Amino acid sequence: MFGNYLIGLREGLEASLVVCILVAYLVKTDRRDALRPVWLGIGIACTISLAFGAALEFGSQELTFEAQELLGGSLSIIAVGLVTWMIFWMRRTARHLRSELHGKLDAALQMGTGALVATALLAVGREGLETALFVWASVRAGGEGRSGPLVGVLLGIATALVLGWLFYRGALKINLAKFFTWTGSMLVIVAAGVLAYGVHDLQEARFLGGLQNKAFDITSTVPPDSWYGTLLKGVFNFQPDPTVVQVTVWALYLIPTMLFFLAPQRGKSGRPAPAAPPKPSPESSSEPAQKSSSEPASKAP
Repeated sequence: MFGNYLIGLREGLEASLVVCILVAYLVKTDRRDALRPVWLGIGIACTISLAFGAALEFGSQELTFEAQELLGGSLSIIAVGLVTWMIFWMRRTARHLRSELHGKLDAALQMGTGALVATALLAVGREGLETALFVWASVRAGGEGRSGPLVGVLLGIATALVLGWLFYRGALKINLAKFFTWTGSMLVIVAAGVLAYGVHDLQEARFLGGLQNKAFDITSTVPPDSWYGTLLKGVFNFQPDPTVVQVTVWALYLIPTMLFFLAPQRGKSGRPAPAAPPKPSPESSSEPAQKSSSEPASKAP
C-alpha cells in the first residue's frame, strides 16, 4: 500500500503542478477563454489512463497462467524503466518546467483549440499512463489483493491534489527539489522490488531459467503471512525466498541507479560549471592608464 501511495503522490503531484502552471498562466494573461479546452484535455487524459489500467487488469485475466506471467513480467520491467526515466527527468528539468510549459502553451494558443486540448492531454496523460502501469505492476508484485493498493494510490492522488491546490493558492511553499529527491530515492527502492518480481514472473513463465535456484530462504524467520512479512512485502516487495537471478537483478538495478540519482547534478556539458575569472586588482587596472599617460610624456621634446 505504501508503494502505491508513493507513486500516486509523486505522479499526482507532477500532474497537479503541470495543471497549476497551465491554469495560472492563462488566468494571469487574461486568456480564461482557453481554460475550457485545457480542462477538456485533462479530462481526456484521465479517462485514457483509467481505461488503460482497466484493460491491463481485466484483459490479462483471459490469458493462460504462463501468458499472464510473461505479460506481467514484461510490463513490470517496462514500468520500472518508465518510472526510472521519470525520476531522472523530473530531477533534471523541475527547475525549468514552468518556462517549458509556458512556451508550449504560447504555441498552442496561436494554433487554436485543438492544440490546447493536445497540450493538456499530453502533459497530464503521460503521468496518468505511467501511474496506471506502475501501480498494476506493483499490485502484482505486492500480492495484497485489490482494495489495499487501490486505497493507497487514491490516497496518494488525493494528497497530491490538495498540495497542488495549496500551491496554486499560494498557501504552501516547500522545497520541491528536496521533495522529489526523497520520493525519488524511495521509488528507486520500490522499483527495484517490482523489477525483481517481474523477473520472477518471467521465470515462472519459463522464459528465464533458475526458478529452483534460491539465493536464500528465510520463510521460517519472516513468514509471508505475518504482519511484518506483509509490511515488508507491501513496502519493499520483499520476498523471503528469492532466486539468485532475482537478487542479482535487484542489486544491479538498485545500487548504480541510487548512486547516479543521488550524485550531484552537473551542467549540460557534463562538467562542473567553471569558476568565474578573478577580478583585476586596482594596481593592475591602473597600469594601462599609467602607461598611456607616460607615453606622451616620453615623446615630448
